[in-house]
Amino acid sequence: MTKKTKILILLIVSPVLAFGQQEPDTVKHWKAGGNTAFNFSQVSLSNWAAGGKNSVSGTFLFNAFLNYKKNKSAWENTLDLGYGLTQQGEENLVKTEDRIQIVSKYGYQASKSWFYTLLADFKTQMDLGYKDPPENTIMTSKFMSPAYLLLSLGMDYKPNDNFSLYLSPVTSKMTIVNDEELSSQGAYGVDPGDNLRSEFGASLKSILKKENIIENVNFKTRLDLFSNLTDHPERIDVEWETQFNFKVNSFLSANLGTTLLYDHDINYVDADGVEQGPRVQFKQLFGFGINYNF
Repeated sequence: MTKKTKILILLIVSPVLAFGQQEPDTVKHWKAGGNTAFNFSQVSLSNWAAGGKNSVSGTFLFNAFLNYKKNKSAWENTLDLGYGLTQQGEENLVKTEDRIQIVSKYGYQASKSWFYTLLADFKTQMDLGYKDPPENTIMTSKFMSPAYLLLSLGMDYKPNDNFSLYLSPVTSKMTIVNDEELSSQGAYGVDPGDNLRSEFGASLKSILKKENIIENVNFKTRLDLFSNLTDHPERIDVEWETQFNFKVNSFLSANLGTTLLYDHDINYVDADGVEQGPRVQFKQLFGFGINYNF
């Protein structure tokens, strides 16, 4: 087991272990919960004169939190997973969603709404990603290639449970490309042949959520910004995610989500394999299916 894998496992299990080791009289300071959803769609055609292909697709979404609050201390942990596949006819499976994100944030109250805060944010994906689906011959990503680890120190403004604005003038961002083939290409901003790129700068993380923004519709948006202060600080990395959850009943719901990304170190590669420079990336996901809150 590599050192990087051990670090990842520690990030995932440490909040759970900490929770399990608490004495009964301290468990009351913990709050845990989450949501899981499975969206599925299928089309079957037989002698269909208008043409088309059979298709099947499914998307699994999971998010959970484990938070601790006592006196002036607040420790928040979140885990977000997403994985989706689709297939048309006899073509190869195509990945439509794939993410792992773990965020751990510890704050010590400085005033009514401000906290001195340490934050760790790790993200990667689970499966292989390809540039040329459904042929799936040009691999562009896999587990830990890329992966991003952000460590920062700053101040967190939290006037209530629905809003947080975290500002950090001291942020370390590490981009990991563990695959040697992608590393040799200099993918995701690493120098060709290197597996790690380190940047130092400032960051902002804002979260806004609202239940029943209209009846039976919950809303959440997250904005992450990072500026490398040692190399072109005007080139700001952006990740902006929005989510709408439409509740039908206790077990059925619809989900609409969008993600906008911009990273100046990631070049867009067209279908012919030619680099076209950095581009704004955008993803939209809509699904209807089984939903369960816990």
